[in-house]
Amino acid sequence: MTIDLRNYLAKEILDDGAEIAIRAIRPEDRTSVLEAFKGLDREAIYRRFFSPKKELTDPELKRLTDVDFANIVALVATTKTSKGETLIAGGRYAVVDTESPRSAELAFLTGGCYRGRGIAGLLLKHLTRLAEDAGLERFEAEVLAENRPMLAVFKRSGLPMRQTREGGAFHVTLSLD
Repeated sequence: MTIDLRNYLAKEILDDGAEIAIRAIRPEDRTSVLEAFKGLDREAIYRRFFSPKKELTDPELKRLTDVDFANIVALVATTKTSKGETLIAGGRYAVVDTESPRSAELAFLTGGCYRGRGIAGLLLKHLTRLAEDAGLERFEAEVLAENRPMLAVFKRSGLPMRQTREGGAFHVTLSLD
């Protein structure tokens, strides 16, 4: 049975009892992505984009929200608030090597007050399952050396991990075998 990734949806309960939804990103999430980006601190933006960034351009926003779910799979974590559904985190992989071994680049971003609550780990769990179903063999990620929380997420994933330091960043490889 093939999963329709464009309609992917899962419910998760955080350790503190809060319920979140993990679902496929959609083109109509553009406004939510912009709102979430505006709420990020400079450190979070730098850790994700490796440079300061004040706003997302229209092409960047389109790349983030309009994905094919074959070569790029993007999931968001949302929670219910008094304003409705609020986007609190996102994770994605992009296939970079279609030959054997098939690999994908991995990236995450979690909003400030939601960091440290296990959301990136949950997103990684879902992305791992989808990547394995797609026949991928490994994830690759560039992580700034000071981004210890993201390195910890990878270490706690249970996936075999290799990391090499390259200047101010680590190149991390997670095996999906």
